[in-house]
Amino acid sequence: MADMAKIKEVRERTGVGFGDCKKALQESNGDVEGALDYLRKQSAVKAAKKSDRTASEGRLALKISADGCVGAIAEINSETDFAARNERFVQFCEHVIETALVHGAETMPMLENDKNELVSAIGENISIRRVERFETDGGIVAGYLHSTGTVGAIVELSANAGELNKNLAMHITSENPLVVNAEELPAAVVQREEEIFTAQALETGKPENIVKNIVRGKLKKFQSESCLNEQSYIWDRERTVGELLKAQGSTCVRFARYQVGESFD
Repeated sequence: MADMAKIKEVRERTGVGFGDCKKALQESNGDVEGALDYLRKQSAVKAAKKSDRTASEGRLALKISADGCVGAIAEINSETDFAARNERFVQFCEHVIETALVHGAETMPMLENDKNELVSAIGENISIRRVERFETDGGIVAGYLHSTGTVGAIVELSANAGELNKNLAMHITSENPLVVNAEELPAAVVQREEEIFTAQALETGKPENIVKNIVRGKLKKFQSESCLNEQSYIWDRERTVGELLKAQGSTCVRFARYQVGESFD
C-alpha cells in the first residue's frame, strides 16, 4: 500500500490525480522515482489517445529578448477555454515561449514529453500548434500580445523606430495585413480577387470599360488593406505605415500575426 506522504509528493511533482499517483506507486513498489517514470509512460499513452480530439482553444505566448534582437511567438492549443486558464497550462505556455526564444520551431519536438505530461494532468488534448522566431542583425524585433492572450504579433524592423516599434506590432494585431509589400501578394490571391470583383461589376450591367475601372479601383483598395506598408496607420489615418517607417529611417523586414484557432488557408 502506498503511503500518503509518497502519494502527496508524486501528486505535487506531476499534478495528476490521487488515484493515478497511488496506482503508480503500487506499480513501482513504493518507489517515488519509479512512480514518476511510470506516469511519464502513461502520459504518452493518454496523449496518443487524446491526439485525435480537436484542440482549437488555447492561448498565445510572446517574448522579446532584452536587447530587442530576438523575438518569438507561439500558439498553444487546448480543447476548452477552461483548460487554457488552468495554471499548469499557463506555466507550460511560459515554458514553450522561453524555449522558442532560443530554439524556434525545434521547440515542438523538444517539449513533446512535457506536453504529454500536461495532457495526463489536465485530461485534454494539448498541442503546440506553431512557433515563429525572429532574429535580427542590426535591426530591432518588437511584439504585442493582446490582454486576452488570443491575438498578437511580432515584427522585425531594419532599424530602431522608437515608439513605432511596439506600436507597429499593435497595428498589425489590429489591422491584420497579409504581406509587407504589394509585390509579396501571391498571384493566385490577386487573381481570385480580380475574378470576384469582375463578376460583381458585370452584374451591374455597365459597359466593359467601366467594369475595368471598377475592378481596378477595388483591386487597389484590396491592396491598400492587405499590404502593411499601404495601410493607414491606426493612430494617424492620414499617413500610411510605409510613410511613417520611412520618416524614421526604417523598413519592415517581416512580421508574424497569430490568432488562436485561425485557419492557415
